[in-house]
Amino acid sequence: MLEKTTRMNFLYDFYQSLLTPKQQSYMSLYYLDDYSLGEIAEEYDVSRQAVYDNIKRTEAMLEEYEKKLLLLEKFQERSSIIVKVKELLKEDSPSKQALLEAVAELEKLD
Repeated sequence: MLEKTTRMNFLYDFYQSLLTPKQQSYMSLYYLDDYSLGEIAEEYDVSRQAVYDNIKRTEAMLEEYEKKLLLLEKFQERSSIIVKVKELLKEDSPSKQALLEAVAELEKLD
């Protein structure tokens, strides 16, 4: 569950501007503020099922945006390459070729 929550938080960060204000609010309360479905339902005076359905639809939309735009995937790849570059730079004499390859990988992501 923690993995899904982390993924949804990242997807929300990347794609929240594509959501309606209501979707933004439900997702923010549920994933960022850790509200229960019942608490959100009470806050908006709707049924728990309505909140659940809205969140599930929004999760599917976020996954679809990611499938098409790959912002999270590219972010994760960039982060991985940056870690690799930092490790190379910690070496006494970093390989120039390895650094150039890492830079080339970063350029391919854009």
